[in-house]
Amino acid sequence: MNFIDNIIQALRSLRANVVRSTLTLFIIALGLAALIGILTAIDVTIFSLTDNFSRIGGNSIVIKPTGTGFNRSDEKKGPNIRFLQAYQLQKELDKNNYVSISLLANSRGTVKYKDQKTNPNVRVIGVDKHYATLQKFELEQGRNFSVQETTNGAWNAVVGADIVKKLFDGISEKAINKLINVDNHKFRIIGVLKSKGNTIGRSQDNLVWVPLSNAKSVFATSNSNYDVSLAPKDINSDLAELENKTIGVFRNIRGLRIGQSNDFKIVKDAGMEGLLRDNTIALRMAALAIGFLTLISASIGLMNIMMVTVTERTKEIGVSKALGATKKNILIQFLTEAVCICQLGGLLGILGGILIGNIVVLLIGGNFLMPWLWATIGFIICFFVGIISGLYPAMKAARMDPIESLRHE
Repeated sequence: MNFIDNIIQALRSLRANVVRSTLTLFIIALGLAALIGILTAIDVTIFSLTDNFSRIGGNSIVIKPTGTGFNRSDEKKGPNIRFLQAYQLQKELDKNNYVSISLLANSRGTVKYKDQKTNPNVRVIGVDKHYATLQKFELEQGRNFSVQETTNGAWNAVVGADIVKKLFDGISEKAINKLINVDNHKFRIIGVLKSKGNTIGRSQDNLVWVPLSNAKSVFATSNSNYDVSLAPKDINSDLAELENKTIGVFRNIRGLRIGQSNDFKIVKDAGMEGLLRDNTIALRMAALAIGFLTLISASIGLMNIMMVTVTERTKEIGVSKALGATKKNILIQFLTEAVCICQLGGLLGILGGILIGNIVVLLIGGNFLMPWLWATIGFIICFFVGIISGLYPAMKAARMDPIESLRHE
């Protein structure tokens, strides 16, 4: 029998034992779907975050109090960054660098226009002249704040695409020069930002910018934390040099003595991305363990089915040997059947995994991702599961005595 004949015979055998074969097939499919689905979801999440970090720019740093942001569990909480501290740092480093000061005034703000109102989940941010540059935002309509507006204050606002969609039917031109109510304070819209999409389920467009001076006077408290982002104006500059200089200057501003640990930390975009990848290793290992345990269970079930199949087809094996089939022919035939079950289950599992993974894509607002690597690994795993599960039953069938097999009833 050639390869095609073996596959046809294998499929006939599966159809003859449809219930047992289907159950094993679905166990394999379930294990592989869980494995590929979780790994695809992790890849999508990492890709989405990496894409978001790249929009900020790979040549920038952020100053945060210790005990905040990523990997904060083992850090002592540092005092918040006050406005005067941030302003002093900006004055020291603003000549050769972009230094942006911003304030998250409210993460659950509400914006109203006439009788329309957003949900209470709008981020109201006080920004300065460099914020748009460092955060890689572009304008769809209108203009950004002038230096005078961010410094001296102006009751103007720049809004994200989600605000326009909710209050102005998605038409940017309609939003310009309209008066909106932001947490009971009136602002005039002077600009609309281009859409940046979602990152891990959170929209990057559901925001309102107001001048930093207004945010400071209206929304800030005595304990407010100001965010400071920095990037060299010369893209060829060494980021490590800026980082070291920032640490030295900010230690003086914070009044830290020699030998005293920093109560702030420097976070690089590449570092956040790397930390994210590191933190998903355990999740990947857990996914692999779950998938392999399910596949081991399926392989045991498949071996049992193949053993029963060998017993039921003893007489058929005897006839095949009497007609000239060799041990190798019998061995290959039964191995082919085991591999066919695994590969059919693997195909269903891969399709299911792609579906599960890309449901996550829809939830976080990303783009369709085809996990070619995981699909290829899935097919390879199923092939070896089929070989390992079918080898002993196939060897048992190949070693059968043809005379004894023909006598079997």
